Amino acid sequence: MSKNEAITYSGKTALISGAAGGIGFALAKEFGELGMNVVIADIDEAALENAKQQLELLNINVLACQLDVTEYAQWQACIEQTIATFGKLHMVVNNAGVGGVPGKIEQTDHDIWRWVIDVNLMGVLYGTQAATPEIKRHGEGGWIINVASMAGMMGVPYASSYSATKAAVVSMTESWSVELKPHNIHVAALCPAFVKTRIHESLRNKQDKYKSAKELKEFTPEEKERYKKSFGQAAAFVESGIPADLLAKRVVEALDSGQQYIFTHPNYKEATDYRAALISKAFNDAEQSNLVKHLIGDDMVSL
Repeated sequence: MSKNEAITYSGKTALISGAAGGIGFALAKEFGELGMNVVIADIDEAALENAKQQLELLNINVLACQLDVTEYAQWQACIEQTIATFGKLHMVVNNAGVGGVPGKIEQTDHDIWRWVIDVNLMGVLYGTQAATPEIKRHGEGGWIINVASMAGMMGVPYASSYSATKAAVVSMTESWSVELKPHNIHVAALCPAFVKTRIHESLRNKQDKYKSAKELKEFTPEEKERYKKSFGQAAAFVESGIPADLLAKRVVEALDSGQQYIFTHPNYKEATDYRAALISKAFNDAEQSNLVKHLIGDDMVSL
């Protein structure tokens, strides 16, 4: 959607993953109150039904769809239900995500990493791949909103799996934004800092296929203490975050002005400015290099 066009949400349909609570539910509520049909999808069936009832009390047209975002066939089934119920799909919000387990690199659990990658990265790919043909089909344009994080703009110590996947989401968003622009599909990366959600409790919904990873109860006393401290710190940060309802309103505000990156915490600009300065310094170094400075002035590959 062009930032020069008036944005109309009413009567259109949004599919939101991880929508039984937190950011996903807040976005469903916000878009529903703007007149959109909302499809809420989540792996937690009980929480999903509760969310559906809450939205119905607000007179929002809602469809609930149980969804494990790591299963492409379930994405396809959910979109089929969406089309059967509302006729068209205009927006997909790839919100479902997990925080992983904080820790040092030498304490990395490979199964936890695979879980985080499959949910946070592959889940976004699957959602976009499954939804894009339906958004293209009606020719009215639409939106793909990928929930990344400030961790995708700046690595976070002891949270490398989370940071890596969120950086990938930002990069995928940048790629798809160029690819889908001719189809009037606006692709944006939502990059919040701390928001009051249950991201620090992600292990509660870890799928059975990832249960080969150590569970908390199997840890040694030393590991238990370390993880208890790590999760306790994460919980404190999350609880200090902004309300999810405020974030949802900020998303609409940013979509209305055509933003590709949606930031909710302007106080983090200094961190991204520092990163940009390091990148600029590194390019300056390359320009002075006798090995590669002859490339100055060469045309870049067209994007």
